[in-house]
Amino acid sequence: MSTPLTTTVSARSAVLSLLLGAHPPELEGREIVAAMRLFGVSESTTRAAMSRMVSAGDLVRDGGLYALSDRLARRQARTDSPTMLPWDGTWETAIVTTSGRSAGDRAELRTEMTRLRLAELREGVWMRPANLDRPLPASVRQVTTRFTARPDDDPVDLASTLWDLPEWSRHGHALLGAIADAGDDGQARFLTMVSVVRHLYRDPLLPPELRPEDWPADDLTAAYADFRAWLAAMRIGRG
Repeated sequence: MSTPLTTTVSARSAVLSLLLGAHPPELEGREIVAAMRLFGVSESTTRAAMSRMVSAGDLVRDGGLYALSDRLARRQARTDSPTMLPWDGTWETAIVTTSGRSAGDRAELRTEMTRLRLAELREGVWMRPANLDRPLPASVRQVTTRFTARPDDDPVDLASTLWDLPEWSRHGHALLGAIADAGDDGQARFLTMVSVVRHLYRDPLLPPELRPEDWPADDLTAAYADFRAWLAAMRIGRG
């Protein structure tokens, strides 16, 4: 018998995964409760999590409808359809030039840089291959100087310095194995896909020239697309 969801991931993570897999990212409260019950989470636990998420700004409630906040909706868009460009060998570089910021501000900037798929070469120096087309938020533009450059050293070595690519690949293949093992077990599949979604957020989105062999990103993305279709098919009470 499958392990109850509450012993593996939090109710918050499960609700977010349901909404991240829905298009548009909104569900009736009763739909969320019904889906979570299938995965071993009680109605009281689910509704308490939803209430806390509204208070925290993760969800927006309109009557009985719950939707991702603008912040999390942007996160969904970044995961669903990152715009990748042909790579010409240049690297995007952002150097933090503003001093005297609080520890909280520095932590927020680090989180935002990571979400933008940049990695820190040394303190205050963030880089990645210039193969993504996405706007930088004002919070980043105001505190950094940005430019593109072409390193003299081997770009494969630089990518390996910035990211632990073997570990990302190893964990990705392990998740693909877990998806296969889950089969038609809806609860096991859901639990595994929560981890897949988290893992995809950490994909550095490298150009093919810099990826190790047998890189699992495409297979994980396809599995995530299947997961979204499965969630859409199981939605309850929608016309």
